[in-house]
Amino acid sequence: MPGAPGVPGAATAGQAAFDPYRGPAGPANPYRPPARPAPQPFQWLRPSDPPAKAPAPPRTLLAALLTGLLTAWLLGDGLGVNLLICGAVAAVGAGLAAWSAGRTLRPWTVLWSVLALAMLAVPALSDAGWPTTLATVCALALASLALHGGRRWAGVLLALPGILWQLVPGLGWAREGLRGASLPGRGKVVPVLKAVVVAAVLLTVFGWLFASADAAMADVLGNLSPSLDLGELPLRFLLFVLGLVTALGFAHIAAGPRRWDRTVVRPGRERGRLEWALPLAALNLMFGAFALVQAVVVLGGRDSIMKNTGMSRSEYARQGFWQLMAVTVLTLVVVAVAKRWAPRSTESDRRLARLLLGALCLLTLVVVASALGRMWFYVDASGLTRLRLWVLVVEVWLGVVFLLLITAGLLRSGAAWLPRAVVLSAMVTVAVYGLMGPDAIVAEQNVARFERTGQIDLRNVRDLSLDAVPALDRLPQDHRTCALEKQWFDLPDEASPWYATSLAESRSRGILLERPPVGKGRSASDACKAVGLQRGFFDEY
Repeated sequence: MPGAPGVPGAATAGQAAFDPYRGPAGPANPYRPPARPAPQPFQWLRPSDPPAKAPAPPRTLLAALLTGLLTAWLLGDGLGVNLLICGAVAAVGAGLAAWSAGRTLRPWTVLWSVLALAMLAVPALSDAGWPTTLATVCALALASLALHGGRRWAGVLLALPGILWQLVPGLGWAREGLRGASLPGRGKVVPVLKAVVVAAVLLTVFGWLFASADAAMADVLGNLSPSLDLGELPLRFLLFVLGLVTALGFAHIAAGPRRWDRTVVRPGRERGRLEWALPLAALNLMFGAFALVQAVVVLGGRDSIMKNTGMSRSEYARQGFWQLMAVTVLTLVVVAVAKRWAPRSTESDRRLARLLLGALCLLTLVVVASALGRMWFYVDASGLTRLRLWVLVVEVWLGVVFLLLITAGLLRSGAAWLPRAVVLSAMVTVAVYGLMGPDAIVAEQNVARFERTGQIDLRNVRDLSLDAVPALDRLPQDHRTCALEKQWFDLPDEASPWYATSLAESRSRGILLERPPVGKGRSASDACKAVGLQRGFFDEY
């Protein structure tokens, strides 16, 4: 209070407090500017974790330690079911942290978690590198989303990479747990350690004796037990740190997630009807003209167009696919921008926005169908490749996204489900793409085309993974030798352990060892030259 003793800057007795806008004891100045609120940072940059987060419980720390040990022990030999094992143990640790923090299990959390574990099963079934990498990255993103939660666009999209910002804080959280938590007593820990040591000694002694007595038993035990070389210790240590830090990061999220849904996204300033609706109406007219032309082509104009343009089947099919895919993606951007600045003051404004944007999304489905038709026409003319299959899958997913947008526009009750539905459709697409074995599908389609037409472009199949071996094994001798040359020379001399190999690698190894593509007969180069002379292998399609 002014004049109060002991208050720094207070007015002394007999003195009036001076206000630059009032004057000494004068009336209020009507021109005084309004008080401005203190500047606040962006909400999503503020720490939104619970202020009193409990330290890491001992069970969570043990689960994280076990995840690090399993990662160092199993992942150094390759990828297979070991990735799923490590992911399951890390999920148990995160679940223990969430249970200790009093969090409840929600249906969307279960759905995201099950889908993430399904993606980690891709390396156990497929040997292809790109689907495995994509599935692993998406599994980590889904696990982060499952623990963070989120319903709005900001909450869902920012939660996907949220694990990246929790790796370092997770270590500090674990250190606090080690300092403050009461660890189990000696009476509980010592018996467990004794039992583990005794079991390890017994298994080592008797396992060595059985392996020395029987070669088959030695082979079984060698496949069951992970191999360890002193030269691999640096790699194993890095894997241990990676597994430990990742598990602690997920557990830290589970104990107190950052609420990304609280991110403030201000709506855009409403535009006038004319400046907003006229460009969309013109764009709808252009899309409608394209749809009309495509209808003419489908009804019989394709042959005349190809005759007038002088294009081959492959050239016509390839001519506009990438442009149409770019149109599809850009339309999503246009819909998002137009929705942000659409007039929404009255019911007629909202109705006009739904009408124009809904028509644009509906006409975009024609573009998606045209792009898919062109790519399928190209595949029928020149065969399937990894890239062609991947863009087909992406284009199908884009069509699903537009169907979801149309559904959200038709439902007046709101579209709070739309962000999670879009992410769910994307993740299901990635999971199905990885689990179905894209390299096996590419090989199967090319071999079936060869059996039907006698034509095959071996450049489409020579660089495929071991997933393609069962289908390529059906080719004639020269074609088979040329197609399987790379897979044969890339095949490891020794089979990987059971936990670090895929089902496709195990099956393909048996086929290649039973019938080696390169042996005492003709070399692979001779076979490729012979096939090239017969089938135009060195000619451009």
